[in-house]
Amino acid sequence: MPPEWDPHTATWMGFPRVSYAESGLSREDARRAWALVANTISEHEPVRMLCHPEDLKAADKCLAEAVDKITVNLNDAWLRDIGPTFVVEDGGLIAVDWQFNGWGQNTELEWGDDDAIADYIANWLNIPSERAGFVNEGGGLHVNGSGTVLLTDTVQLDPARNPGHDRDSIAKHIHAALGTERAIWLPRGLWRDNFLNGTKGHVDIVACFAPDGRLLVHQQTHEDHPDFSLWQSLLPQFREAGLEVLPLEAPHTLKDNRDWVDYSYINHYVCNGAVICPAFNDPRDGAARERLEDAYPGREIEMLDARALFAMGGGIHCITQQQPSETG
Repeated sequence: MPPEWDPHTATWMGFPRVSYAESGLSREDARRAWALVANTISEHEPVRMLCHPEDLKAADKCLAEAVDKITVNLNDAWLRDIGPTFVVEDGGLIAVDWQFNGWGQNTELEWGDDDAIADYIANWLNIPSERAGFVNEGGGLHVNGSGTVLLTDTVQLDPARNPGHDRDSIAKHIHAALGTERAIWLPRGLWRDNFLNGTKGHVDIVACFAPDGRLLVHQQTHEDHPDFSLWQSLLPQFREAGLEVLPLEAPHTLKDNRDWVDYSYINHYVCNGAVICPAFNDPRDGAARERLEDAYPGREIEMLDARALFAMGGGIHCITQQQPSETG
């Protein structure tokens, strides 16, 4: 699996069908949030947006002309998780089709159509599709392109996802699918990610690799927040693994209309020539921009208000999936 900062042919996304009741958003709010990301990325590389046939007219109203709309039945719009993870072998693409069961049956929505999306994309591209022998999602992993993958106990070892598996058996499957050799396991993810429509601990909101080998890690600095202790527990583990850690301090904002927030600048997306980063109208947005300019030299840092996305349970990385160029 190429690292995210390698050249892309396109970005895949899905157009929202619904908004979650607990988010406090209308369906139109959710669609505008997705469209802002799609339209921004389309200024840097092609975007392919999957749309349910019933939603095509709504998509036409808010998506830029440059966004290519593809009609298909889908239940939800988290393409990082329901779409394929692309790998390159002998210069050609292969679509890894993870089994998807609603993040360990942690959603109020059906997911039957979503579980078929990865294979649909592979057929659309006319590339091979390899069905994984276990449940996983694209947001549940990060790779550095040099053999290392980040995973989380509460995701890949979730009894509602993969009963009977342990770290060794899951790592064996992951390495075979992605071409990785070393797995670094986080014990858990962020606090809010454990509730309805959450992923139970995706790594792509906690940590990710930078091109120079450093590891960007979410740091909650407020002692009252339930994620404060996570940084303290992860830092020694990462250092023991020989990784240089670059902290991305969480926004000052601690709560929204529901509870403690999981606002994180880690959940950014690296596309051709740019980094699309969540912003929260928060004093730390500027510091996050500076840190990402350091981590991704030569790329434009685009800060987009992502509060609506996070109210829905995810962020910019969660709704995007890169299709790498066939150069591996």
